[in-house]
Formats: sequence, structure tokens, C-alpha cells
Amino acid sequence: MSLLKQRRHESRHLRDSARGQPCLVRIPGICNHDPATTVLAHLNGGGAGTKHSDLMGAFACSKCHDEIDRRTMLCAADYVKLAHLEGMVRTQQHWLDVGLVVLK
Repeated sequence: MSLLKQRRHESRHLRDSARGQPCLVRIPGICNHDPATTVLAHLNGGGAGTKHSDLMGAFACSKCHDEIDRRTMLCAADYVKLAHLEGMVRTQQHWLDVGLVVLK
């Protein structure tokens, strides 16, 4: 499969699993630590007007999500990207632990 023409894989279960969970991005000085605001924040760079697959996301509070999507730009972009990627790893581990993602 060409890297230029990736199909977006969507899962309502993965997106819904963020509801009520703690923020796993945890940007210091930004994170509001409020599980009521947590959503699945997709990795940026899926292409013009597109998002990456739902597997490429992290549980993020509203403040961290704003920083990830560069609506606030309070931190360096590289730092935010690293925090988002670390949060994505923690999120994927959570999904494995609760059985939402199963490896074959």
C-alpha cells in the first residue's frame, strides 16, 4: 500500500473510550487534568483536510488538545509533538490493557 494513499481507519469504540479518562498527553503548565474534557486527539499530518486513523490518537484534555492543534501555541511545536506521541503510546497501552485493541 502506498504511503501517499492511506485509508483512514475509524473506530467509534476507540473515540468513545476517551470519555471520562485522564489526559495522557499531560503537557506541563498546559494540562487541566479534567477527565470531563478528555477527547481522542489525532496525530496531525494526515494530509490536507484529513486526519490519521483513530489508532493514531491520544487521550487529551481540552487544554492539551488546543496546544496539539496549535490553537494556543504556548509551547514549542516539537515539544508538543513529543508529548502527543508519548500520550499516544500511553493511550495505545490502555487500549491493549482493556481489550479494545487486540494483537494477533
